[in-house]
Amino acid sequence: QGQLVESGGGLVQAGGSLRLSCTASGRTIRGRTFSSYAMAWFRQAPGKERDFVARISRTADRPVYADSVSGRFTISRDNAKYTTYLQMNNLRPEDTAVYYCAALPTSTTMAPAQIPLDAWGQGTLVTVSS
Repeated sequence: QGQLVESGGGLVQAGGSLRLSCTASGRTIRGRTFSSYAMAWFRQAPGKERDFVARISRTADRPVYADSVSGRFTISRDNAKYTTYLQMNNLRPEDTAVYYCAALPTSTTMAPAQIPLDAWGQGTLVTVSS
C-alpha cells in the first residue's frame, strides 16, 4: 500500500519562493492509481484548523485555489512521476504552516474531515520570516 510523501518545505524570507512536492511512494493510494485521484494541498498553522489551499483534477485542467493564495501559488501534477507540486511565490509570514497533500475521495472534496487518514501525507513545514 502506497503512501504520500511530501518534501520541499523549509525556511524562507517574505517575498521568497518554495516548491513543495508530494509523491505516491507505492504508485497507488488506497488501492487506486495516483492518476485516478484529484489531489489537493492543505495547510495547518499552529493552533489553527487545517485549511484548504489548492486542488487539481485528475487531468490537471481544473485547478482551484483558496482566495488567500490565488495568484501566488500554483498547483500542478505529473502523473508519470506520481507527483503533485505546489509552487509558492511571494510568500508571506501568514503562509507559515505545515503543508499536507491529500488524495481526494471525490473530485470536489475540500473538507479535511472527508479525507481518509491514509490518504494524507505526513506534512512538510514551511516557515516564512518577516
